[in-house]
Amino acid sequence: MKIAKQVASSKGENRAPQTAFAIKVRAVVSKIPKGKTLTYGEVAKKAGKPDAARAVGYIMSMNYDNKVPCHRVIRADGKMGDYNRGGAFRKMKLLQEEGAISKAKK
Repeated sequence: MKIAKQVASSKGENRAPQTAFAIKVRAVVSKIPKGKTLTYGEVAKKAGKPDAARAVGYIMSMNYDNKVPCHRVIRADGKMGDYNRGGAFRKMKLLQEEGAISKAKK
């Protein structure tokens, strides 16, 4: 298994993989517009590796770049998946604010 090169920010918090695939994944995610989502599998396919949805999840879990809206990547079953900046609940709130998902009725 290939180990991805890691990069740390000045604060030491960003350890995003810098493989060619990881760079493509971040480029794909950077283009997801507000109000839209893609699944981890859709991102993997657009980045050139259709069977690498789990790798996309790993790459997004290590993303702390605000220019890469990783909260817009969700699971294929419609569930949120995790979010490294506040968990699934925060991810859901961001997507609701952007209009990507509707707010639950009380």
